[in-house]
Amino acid sequence: MSTLALIRHGQSQWNLENRFTGWVDVDLTPEGEAQAKEAGVLLKSSGVTFDQAYTSVQTRAIRTCALALEAMGEAWLPVVKDWRLNERHYGALTGLDKTETAAKHGEEQVKVWRRSYDTPPPPMPADSPFSLAGDRRYQGVAVPETESLKTTLERVLPYWSQTIAQDLAQGRNVIVAAHGNSLRAIVKHLFGVADDAIVGVEIPTGNPLLITLDHALKPTAARYLNPGRAQPLPPLP
Repeated sequence: MSTLALIRHGQSQWNLENRFTGWVDVDLTPEGEAQAKEAGVLLKSSGVTFDQAYTSVQTRAIRTCALALEAMGEAWLPVVKDWRLNERHYGALTGLDKTETAAKHGEEQVKVWRRSYDTPPPPMPADSPFSLAGDRRYQGVAVPETESLKTTLERVLPYWSQTIAQDLAQGRNVIVAAHGNSLRAIVKHLFGVADDAIVGVEIPTGNPLLITLDHALKPTAARYLNPGRAQPLPPLP
């Protein structure tokens, strides 16, 4: 048996401004910092002793992880950062106001870009001010120009299988502090959620999802630690 805690990063500045963020390195707001600290308090109160943490290479997730571990009194816990836990890349939508984008392209089109499983937004132009060309974090990485939830899952799951799942299989308890879509990919895999259903699974910011796994890494129990900010969970497989 092992325990997995999934934490979506706390509110970021672009969450607050209702902008498509994706791979842009936006920091937490004061509210996001408070959410991250609360996540740590909740994890400590769960009584689970954690052995390892994973996060993306994006500041909002890294700081959420660090603030949560500090609030747990476990800032020393080993942390591995990897770009494959990054948020979904929103392509040409990156940086745009979501409401203004819906007014320009129509709510139905934006809904398809945001919520369909395998239809990505238009690719990011090469001259975009949000291009990551030259960012040292991604040296040697084929940075995507856009991603759907399907292609996000296709980069997250091999990493999951090669690293995080190996820790869990050894009975280690793991925290993953990442993003709405990279965590949704893990939830889809663990719970066996259908392609057309996963787009309806919401993961709230800064509210740890605690999942108990059996020896085959099948979920036997799952709950959000703050019931007041919980979202409906898929049924156990």
